[in-house]
Amino acid sequence: MGGRWLLYFNTIRYLKPSQVLWRVWRKLPVFPSPNAGPAPALRRCAQPFAALPPKKPSLTGPDAFRFLNRDGRVRSAADWNDPQADALWLYNLHYFDDLCADGAEARREWHEALIARWIAENSVARGVGWDPYPLSLRVVNWIKRALADGAVNPHPAHGGDAVARGLSAAAIQSLAMQARTLARRVEWHLLGNHVLANAKALVFAGCFFEGGKAEAWLNQGLAILRDQLAEQVLADGGHFERSPMYHAIVLEDLLDLINLSRSFPEALPADQVQALREATVRMLRWAQVMTHPDGGIAFFNDAAFGIAAGVAALARYAERLGLASFGFASIGDASARLVHLEQSGYVRLARGPFTVLFDAAPVGPDYLPGHAHADTLAFELSHGAQRVICNSGTSCYGRSELRHQERSTAAHNTVEIDGENSSEVWDGFRVARRAYPVALSCAEDADALRVSCAHDGYTRLRGRPMHRRTIEVSEGAVRWTDEVTGEGAHRMVGRIPLHPDVTARRLGEAQWQLDLPSGTKLVLAVETAGVSLDEEQGRFSPEFGLTLERQVLVWMVEGPLPVSVSVRLTPC
Repeated sequence: MGGRWLLYFNTIRYLKPSQVLWRVWRKLPVFPSPNAGPAPALRRCAQPFAALPPKKPSLTGPDAFRFLNRDGRVRSAADWNDPQADALWLYNLHYFDDLCADGAEARREWHEALIARWIAENSVARGVGWDPYPLSLRVVNWIKRALADGAVNPHPAHGGDAVARGLSAAAIQSLAMQARTLARRVEWHLLGNHVLANAKALVFAGCFFEGGKAEAWLNQGLAILRDQLAEQVLADGGHFERSPMYHAIVLEDLLDLINLSRSFPEALPADQVQALREATVRMLRWAQVMTHPDGGIAFFNDAAFGIAAGVAALARYAERLGLASFGFASIGDASARLVHLEQSGYVRLARGPFTVLFDAAPVGPDYLPGHAHADTLAFELSHGAQRVICNSGTSCYGRSELRHQERSTAAHNTVEIDGENSSEVWDGFRVARRAYPVALSCAEDADALRVSCAHDGYTRLRGRPMHRRTIEVSEGAVRWTDEVTGEGAHRMVGRIPLHPDVTARRLGEAQWQLDLPSGTKLVLAVETAGVSLDEEQGRFSPEFGLTLERQVLVWMVEGPLPVSVSVRLTPC
């Protein structure tokens, strides 16, 4: 019991007082039903929405869906809130992402019928669909679909009033009710990307409608954006939750808002649109720095493919919106071989065929570490376009043992001490005591790129051990050294998780050959005398609902501190 209370104490003490108060407030029956009056008039649209990034369809039949690599159907009203279904799957069900997915026009009849069903089968302010986050995404998707054809325009059959193609009068009325509900239920208890999603939806609703109520939604959303963007988008362009996946989600949110400003140029203040454009440019560069040569995001903290648009697709979207060209060439040139994203804490080292992405970042903002993994000082490595070493990825949310395992230090390319996590991740989205990076240094010379950093996550253990990792990347090798200092005897385990496409076979007690799909062969060897390199089976989750087997190479040292272990990766 004492340990559990300590976890709670070391989690709650990092929260903002306002978060605690809002959590209490949300438990009270103080949210009256919103006004059910008629919807405001629709604002006229100056031009259609620019084409959105491609999105894989999720509607596979009139009532059949595929989310997170799992199929499901909504046959009855109860299925919208099925207690047996995964919570994240239900959230996706209520997003209505398919309205803006590839080939959406061919499914228009399904969409219109589904919208009508959702309105009839989801009572106002009750059920999963009225949670602020899915509500926010749905509001945006319904409006984006209406704007895709420049569909909000004067129509003679309606006496000159604006009409929305694809949205019935009932859908427009529902949109207004959803906006009224959201305006009262902004997720101040969570903050972070959730509050940005709430603000985006309020801005969309405020532009889509006109009149006094619409202006109130618009001003509320713009005020939140003005305050939160300054905090959430760091000076180096990184989103402050330090998840490449959520970074891409927020980046698309900003691009959508810029797109909206083109459709309703008189509704959004020019200075705020300019601030969005400047933040977007910084976020695009950060995303490119944190992208592997294969074009995919790195797996630090909660990250997986298939949730956010790809970085190249987001760059093309930005170009369609009139932002500058964002090619990837600048990341690989001589001036960008070593890139230190100083405010967010990541480092990219690229030389010869090797690309290393290194996590010297805090787990996230202290008051919002819900998407954090215990991955401090982990790195991912590519040889050419092939990923060789990579972290766990993310296959699920919730409170399962699998969720805990995927967040653990053991699921990442870093060092575990005494079987503990470097940060105390627990209960799905919580973190108690957490690691802080210290003494980061970067250097570049004619021979190699170097980075070194330590963290204090294990100083809560007896003997106060400290882990430092130093990485050196040259034309022909990558070498890293893990040093653990402190007092007393400890058990140190260094795991090197390989990509599933890479096959390892033993060459000696401390040496393995890595065979890449291209035919390239690398040698991974422990250089420290007396330390062997063994194998264990691991799991890799590149997408939600998808887990693959992979090999993990492991060294282990048990004894008094200090300990230093060096590993070298070279071509055969």
